[in-house]
Amino acid sequence: MDRFQAMQVFTRVVDANSFTRAADSLGLPRTTVTTTIQNLEQLLQVRLLNRTTRRLSLTPDGAAYYERCLRILADLEDTETSLRDAARGPRGRLRIDAPASIGKLILIPAMCDFHVRYPDVELVIGMGDRPVDLVQEAVDCALRAGPLPDSNLVARRIGSFDSVTCASPSYLERHGTPQTIEDLENHLAVLYFSSRTGRTIDWDFVVDGAARAVPMRGSISVNDSEAYVMCGLQGFGMIQPPRYMVLEDLQAGRLVEVLSQWRPTPMPISAVYLQNRHLSPKVRAFVDWVADLFSECPLLGGCPGDMPEECQLTGTHAAGCTVRSLIEQQNMAESLF
Repeated sequence: MDRFQAMQVFTRVVDANSFTRAADSLGLPRTTVTTTIQNLEQLLQVRLLNRTTRRLSLTPDGAAYYERCLRILADLEDTETSLRDAARGPRGRLRIDAPASIGKLILIPAMCDFHVRYPDVELVIGMGDRPVDLVQEAVDCALRAGPLPDSNLVARRIGSFDSVTCASPSYLERHGTPQTIEDLENHLAVLYFSSRTGRTIDWDFVVDGAARAVPMRGSISVNDSEAYVMCGLQGFGMIQPPRYMVLEDLQAGRLVEVLSQWRPTPMPISAVYLQNRHLSPKVRAFVDWVADLFSECPLLGGCPGDMPEECQLTGTHAAGCTVRSLIEQQNMAESLF
């Protein structure tokens, strides 16, 4: 007896709740389906189905065997699908989610390169600072910044970014420039609160090799990274954003770095996706691609805090690192599409 076929017949009988309907859907004679179930019960030495003239029902042993069969058949189907997809190359719809700043400044300008490499992958990109539920919202892969909570997701660290403590010249004119971390007690900050918990996120600095949390006072709170930077530019208070977001503002003097001798703790960036014994080729392709993208940029690939000043200000260590060059890539993408 072909056990694989027997499992297929058994699960189809249970799903259809009928030997006749199961036989029709499988394209087999009804007698073949009946004999297969009888032989399977004889092999396992248990009754799988209770049969009456009107209905079928699973026995306890049958219910347990049915669940096992579903997992085995699903694993086999997944394995065959992954091998077929690997032979054809990544294809199909890929839904990803990323923080708004990373999506707009990093991913979108470089997407023409991904499209050229994988023309059969249709990208659906969600952007926002709210963490999404990958299962409920049918997201294949998400980029997340910061420490990750324990979950059933697989995480691959693809880089990290440095933050910078800064303020607008108008704010510093009104309130003065802090010289020590203790001076921050007399200053205002633009506050950022978590979309998930609603809690205001404290500032932090690395002092003598250890992270030190610093609560700040402020007159405005936001939960959007772009609004956060905009409030800082308008002088509402000091801010502590990722350096890549304010690189051009620092260069142009619209923002001024302060307390540069005490840098905030670097923030890890991870690609997360659902656990799967056989990772989808399209997800694997995207994760590998975005990891390479981040590794090429000192501002996003884990560049150390004591990187050369030239790298801090211009990001010349890798093509596509500065915001300006990212905009140029975006123009190139527009011409491609």
